[in-house]
Amino acid sequence: MKNALIPFLMLFFVAQAFGQELKETALTSKIQDVTLFLSGAQVFENATGQIPSGESVILLKGLSPYLDEKSIQVKGQGNFTIQAVNKRLDYLSEKEVGEKVKALEDQIEGISKSQTLAQNRLQVLATKSSLLTSNKDLGGSQSGPTMAELRAALDFFDAELTKITAEELKIKAEIGEGERKMQQLRNQISAMQESQNKSTAEIRIRVKAPAAGTATFQVNYLVANAGWYPKYDVRVKNINEPLQLTYKAEVYQNTGVDWKNVKLRFSNANPNQSGQSPNLDKWELNYARYTTVNKFAVPQTPGTVSGVVMDEFGDPLSGTTVLVKGTTLGTVTDTEGRYSLTLPANAQSLLFSFIGYASQEVQIQGRSNLSVSLIEDTQMLQEVVVTGYASSPKRELTGSATTVRGRNSMEAAPLITSFIENQTTVEIEVAEPYSIKTNGERTLVDLKGYDIPATYRYTAIPKLDKDAFLIAEIAEWNQYSLLEGESNLYFEDGFVGRSILNAAALQDTLQVSMGRDRSIVMNREKVDQFSKKRTIGSNITESRGYEITLKNNKSQAVTLLVKDQIPVSVNSSITVTSGELSGGKLDPQTGILTWEITLAPGAQQKLSLQYEVKYPKSERIILD
Repeated sequence: MKNALIPFLMLFFVAQAFGQELKETALTSKIQDVTLFLSGAQVFENATGQIPSGESVILLKGLSPYLDEKSIQVKGQGNFTIQAVNKRLDYLSEKEVGEKVKALEDQIEGISKSQTLAQNRLQVLATKSSLLTSNKDLGGSQSGPTMAELRAALDFFDAELTKITAEELKIKAEIGEGERKMQQLRNQISAMQESQNKSTAEIRIRVKAPAAGTATFQVNYLVANAGWYPKYDVRVKNINEPLQLTYKAEVYQNTGVDWKNVKLRFSNANPNQSGQSPNLDKWELNYARYTTVNKFAVPQTPGTVSGVVMDEFGDPLSGTTVLVKGTTLGTVTDTEGRYSLTLPANAQSLLFSFIGYASQEVQIQGRSNLSVSLIEDTQMLQEVVVTGYASSPKRELTGSATTVRGRNSMEAAPLITSFIENQTTVEIEVAEPYSIKTNGERTLVDLKGYDIPATYRYTAIPKLDKDAFLIAEIAEWNQYSLLEGESNLYFEDGFVGRSILNAAALQDTLQVSMGRDRSIVMNREKVDQFSKKRTIGSNITESRGYEITLKNNKSQAVTLLVKDQIPVSVNSSITVTSGELSGGKLDPQTGILTWEITLAPGAQQKLSLQYEVKYPKSERIILD
């Protein structure tokens, strides 16, 4: 009997040992630094507190539910050992939010009942007033009322109708106040549910300490639904002064946690008419049967696109990120769901994304207005949000206990920002702390201001556009660590439009289009006497002639680079021969023709462009 009892007791004590849960200690952590990437952010937090002796679990609560558990890195200072790290969604805080929402909804229901009673009372008063009015006739048909009866009746009607009117006014005021109160409660509920982050995350750090003492934890992790887009203000007072460039960051964050007085780092790791100068593509000439698209039917001029982003019920989605696919050009929708973007010449599609909704890619296809409706992603909502007030099982995601990778500690710079050039990336560090709420709204952060030496010239392609574009050329621009982004253009203290700062270009000289200058007038006309068609033997010869007129209406001389083109044959049976070109330089490979002209104030000049095409008379080509 004694021998049989021993295994039972051993199993009992083992079960007791495994059944004991580790003591949990919650520490308050604070976000110190945030490194923003073009998509995503790395959050650095610190926490300090007392830990018990032995094995225990340290909890860091109230974190973003969108943190990537695989990216969690923890470094500790104190007499203890970190045994494991994992992330778990905290549905208790979600339950608290749900209870608060339920309490607000109960208040709305109570006010609604009072409103119904008030409306019923108004109907009773209206009926009472109607009865008094319908019985206002005094006396019978044979004799009228005495003076005393008339006075008493008038006093009675006056008193009763005054009482009814006063009560009606009071009830209507109460109804109006009730409506305002209910709207305030609805707005409060909407604000609490706006980000759909009803749950938060917690990091669980399992430690073992030989004795109780003080511990400090440094934690960092990657989080989604945050990022930044490069933006610029480009100012030119006149073409004899340096270009002033203000480098900005448009920040958005909808992580579910407010950032309060945090140091920000920005990493490059990852008017309605456009001010962007058009590009002139190579014109390849072939037989008509091989010609599928006439590229010049519609000028390939970059423009802007704008629209509204809504949910499936037609409500605007504030804080939706809109990105030109394949670029760093993007923006965030405003409180009415509206957005506006300047497009580069090669833009093909836009990417729309918002928390809890399926991302959507939409082809631009030449449209300047593009509105979309996003559909809820039910799988994502199930992972992050608990529907209603029912409880849901907790998900535990396992991470790894690692050491924080070394970061270069830098002295506080006297400037507003400093640039940290790493091996493969560039980080821009802002000295002043910022507070950014988790509402998806755009926050503009000034990063750096430059006075950049630049040379200025005008570019014109009269075949595509009758306006001249001022181009600022910046040499050795790589030293400024710029990224491709939208730029607001200011010339001679006036806003002239928006353009693209193409920092992705490979050229040694960066060209910044400063928009249109309508003080330079130009016209391109076909000259009929040089535009003929004749048959010679088995071939047809077509000639074309154009005259370009340029006039400078400015009070100062300008240097103007004018571009046009002649077709380039890609068929041995088609011969293209250039004629009078007014001294322009012709690139035989591309067919691009350029003139560099200096026009004095008020001066006018004409340029001629002629060419001839020969091809078999059994074929047809398209020249116009």
